[in-house]
Amino acid sequence: MTTSLTKVFITGGAGYVGAVLVPKLLKEGYSVTVLDLMIYGEDVIASHPNLKLIKGDIRDQKLLKESIPGHDAVIHLACISNDPSFELNPNLGRSINLDAFRPLVTISQNAGVARFIYASSSSVYGVKNVPNITEDVLLEPLTDYSKFKADCEKILAEFQTDKFTTVTIRPATVCGYSPRQRLDVVVNILTNLAYHKREISVFGGDQLRPNIHIADMVDAYLLLLKAPKEKIAGEIFNAGYENHSVLEIANMVKEVIGPDVKLVATASDDNRSYHISSAKIHKVLGFKAKHSIQEASADLKKAFDQNLLPNSLTEKKYFNIKVMQDVNLK
Repeated sequence: MTTSLTKVFITGGAGYVGAVLVPKLLKEGYSVTVLDLMIYGEDVIASHPNLKLIKGDIRDQKLLKESIPGHDAVIHLACISNDPSFELNPNLGRSINLDAFRPLVTISQNAGVARFIYASSSSVYGVKNVPNITEDVLLEPLTDYSKFKADCEKILAEFQTDKFTTVTIRPATVCGYSPRQRLDVVVNILTNLAYHKREISVFGGDQLRPNIHIADMVDAYLLLLKAPKEKIAGEIFNAGYENHSVLEIANMVKEVIGPDVKLVATASDDNRSYHISSAKIHKVLGFKAKHSIQEASADLKKAFDQNLLPNSLTEKKYFNIKVMQDVNLK
């Protein structure tokens, strides 16, 4: 039996994943409220009778108390979302990614929300030398970004009750096309360079980088909304496609973009290698990512062909760090 969680509150819903997730939820009949600072643009989600957009900050507890009541579920996507952006202003990163979390969960629980879905990150594991990283492996996060993700997981676990279902997902690096495009993650970076410069520089190449197509990521959130609570209550799930090396990914991109694309391999001292197992989410919920890295690259190629992403090498809005530098958020 699926749940009847029809009213969904999404923090960061105008972000890279949110801009694909929200339309999918609306299409499936959900009512959606998005709370987002909209610093990457206010036009990434089309208006809809069942959509409410709130331009605001998750640190604004008064706003949370006013806007969360009446919702059945919260999907928490909002964060300063990569290490360079985080390191630009560590205090800001801490205030949004960690300090705002407990109040958000408390307010959600007090408002009668039935389910809280938290977007963590597979980076919480750090670098491991075992072939398959399962959810019970010791967390050894390497940066404040990933440390705070791990801290929030522990905080969320405290709130799990029969009436308040908490679940954490640890995605691989998301890739592919979105109306709120990011071109600062590995598959998207390589596709952008291959398409526009006809050359890809690969630093090292042996490092493993788990990825997940944005369509699969969206399907995973939908599954967590629909799953019976006894299957997900207090649980943590990895979500990825396949673990490929950076060089393998570069070759897949080349295969999509064209044989004339030149691959330039350069030595690197960045030996960070991530590889996750997504066996648990498949076993418990029947979820298996089905969209390949080649599909993500092909979707971006199509977007470039149609000029949906103009000035993609230089336009700041595609690169989180450049936008964060510009907006100077406090």
